[in-house]
Amino acid sequence: MRTTMAPSPASVTRDPAGVLLKGVCFSYPAQRRRMAPVAAIDALSLTIEPGEFVAFVGPSGCGKTTLLELVCGLLAATGGQLESDDAVLMPQRDQLLPWLDALGNAALAQRIQGAGREQARASARPLMQQLGLGGFEHARPYELSGGMRQRVAFLRTLLSGKPVLCLDEPFGALDALTRAEMRDWLVTALVAQPRTTLLVTHDVEEACVLADRVVVLSPRPARVRAVLAVDAPRPRRATDPVVVALRERALEALAA
Repeated sequence: MRTTMAPSPASVTRDPAGVLLKGVCFSYPAQRRRMAPVAAIDALSLTIEPGEFVAFVGPSGCGKTTLLELVCGLLAATGGQLESDDAVLMPQRDQLLPWLDALGNAALAQRIQGAGREQARASARPLMQQLGLGGFEHARPYELSGGMRQRVAFLRTLLSGKPVLCLDEPFGALDALTRAEMRDWLVTALVAQPRTTLLVTHDVEEACVLADRVVVLSPRPARVRAVLAVDAPRPRRATDPVVVALRERALEALAA
């Protein structure tokens, strides 16, 4: 079961919505005859409240990206119940179009939804300033740093107007310093533009710094191994005692 709400091209401040996963299962079809389907997710249950930031960590190949694709409706669960309003996926690579400037790339989601060129660019322009991209509206992707490219990609995701954001390793390709700066920036951006946010990351420390809850997944097929609440106000630092303690608990759950 899946409930959806049609996005409005003119809206970028939709109220966040929750996500319900109840016994969700997913298996990839067998690639060859006489081979069994590949189970990626098994009996996964979790309730994500509207406006909550939940980070998922787990071993490589455990099904984290598959989970985001299910929430976004890009895949259909093979079992269980999944309820979510419209969700949008931001992949690890920014996927900016090289022939468009930064403003045009940011406005692309609304163009796809039917907004005219000038209307879409007018919606994106004030947020470019708000999200630290002022003055770079007409820069081509090759003229932007890695962090700025990710900001443009994130803005494009916001401008889709969808209330649930699914972020798949959005900072994975960045250097350590830029990655730390982008963490702080993301927290500020979500204060200005609240959304329900699901983050997949291999970086346990990043999950503890950013999220309200950290969900530790088992090896494939993914099951919930632990759910850890982050009881500390933002902004957080990796050296904060709460973050250090939570990171150790998450690593212990991963190794169990």
